[in-house]
Amino acid sequence: MWRFLYNVLLLLAAPVVVGVLLAKPRCRPGFFQRMGWRAQPVDAVGSSQPLIWIHAVSLGEVVAVAPLVKTLHTHHPEFRYIVTTVTETGREAVLQRLSGIAEHRYAPLDFFWAVTGMIRHLQPMLYIFVETELWPNLLWSLRDRGVPSVLVNGRLSSRSFGRQDLPMIRSFYRSVLQTLTLCLMQTERDRQRMVALGAEPDRVHVTGNIKFDQPLPVVGSDESLRRSFGLNEHEQLILAGSTHPGEEEILVSAYRQIARIYPSTVLMLAPRHIERAGQVEAMLREAGFPVQRKSDIRANHSGPRAVILDTRGELALAYREAVVAFVGGTLVPVGGHNLLEPAVWGTPVAFGPYTDHCAEVAALLQEAGGGRRVTGGEELVTVLGGWLGQPETRVRVGQAAKRVVSDNQGALTRSVEFIESCLRAAPSYSDRCTAAGPGPLMAKP
Repeated sequence: MWRFLYNVLLLLAAPVVVGVLLAKPRCRPGFFQRMGWRAQPVDAVGSSQPLIWIHAVSLGEVVAVAPLVKTLHTHHPEFRYIVTTVTETGREAVLQRLSGIAEHRYAPLDFFWAVTGMIRHLQPMLYIFVETELWPNLLWSLRDRGVPSVLVNGRLSSRSFGRQDLPMIRSFYRSVLQTLTLCLMQTERDRQRMVALGAEPDRVHVTGNIKFDQPLPVVGSDESLRRSFGLNEHEQLILAGSTHPGEEEILVSAYRQIARIYPSTVLMLAPRHIERAGQVEAMLREAGFPVQRKSDIRANHSGPRAVILDTRGELALAYREAVVAFVGGTLVPVGGHNLLEPAVWGTPVAFGPYTDHCAEVAALLQEAGGGRRVTGGEELVTVLGGWLGQPETRVRVGQAAKRVVSDNQGALTRSVEFIESCLRAAPSYSDRCTAAGPGPLMAKP
């Protein structure tokens, strides 16, 4: 019943879905492929290899899952790996981080003809997806063909859980979640929520957050890196990463006050969506700040100013150069982004009150003294100004943030061990991998 009803409603909503996607520049590339109107055949060379399909929505999910794909490739070079994304930034991340390891395809929209066409072309032996990206038709169709589906780094925010934890909605989600072979969740809270929505309890496991296991990017000489960011020798970088409209104005206002006391500081804004760089630049100029774009830095200036990080793949390195950091999506009700990117370098991290998407990491950083939650602009000035004015405190906070990362690593290894249990069950695609996890396979009664 649910499958029929879902497809009827999806067809009725199709004009709206298509309109929304076409209105978002970052979702337009690959549109015809995603609609199933242009085939995405596997290349002829090597197409006889068994194939693993990994789905990651966009840049953040690709960054999270890339070490997992590399580990699987190291353990199983005999398999072929396809990574699908929704956005162009995700595609670029796959090409950059997984070159020579995985190929890219755009993910099909959840129309039944698109997903069945994709499955027919790829013929995967295993499907892995990141952070609870549930597409009913895709999961139903994979189950019909006996292909195991594994959720990795799963999480359910309070907002998502609240929307879904209604009797009729819960019944629908149960029909979807029962297609999953394994649900590997970040926290016990996420595990409990997944079971409450209808997932089989013995298929849901807590493995931790694989973002703790991200490798550090390769760094060239310190001086050349600083020059590439437009920084002079004695300047200190305040980096606000993954920012959104509404909080950028708060950050600029806070920086204005900080720069009066610490004129050797430079503010770098890294908008979550770099296509907004022009909008951010216009806002900064209107506020009276000298502005440079990272993509167009030709000479280092001096004095208080703003740099816009409008290039891809450099945010992690920028956090390394920052003396203090703020992670965006937290001063506005977005839910927050990756707090671990600055923490891994030992950079003190501030964030706002909206951290539902990264609640566990925010709590760990606060408890360890490696990060501070602020409620608004004035408190942001106090926290960042305090760290800038007290180097010993700043170092202590940064080291505490770094320890949070090292103390919570291991999710990658645990996730790979569970996935291995499914691979050992191939090609029968039996149910045996659902409860076994690491160690010898155990048949379900």
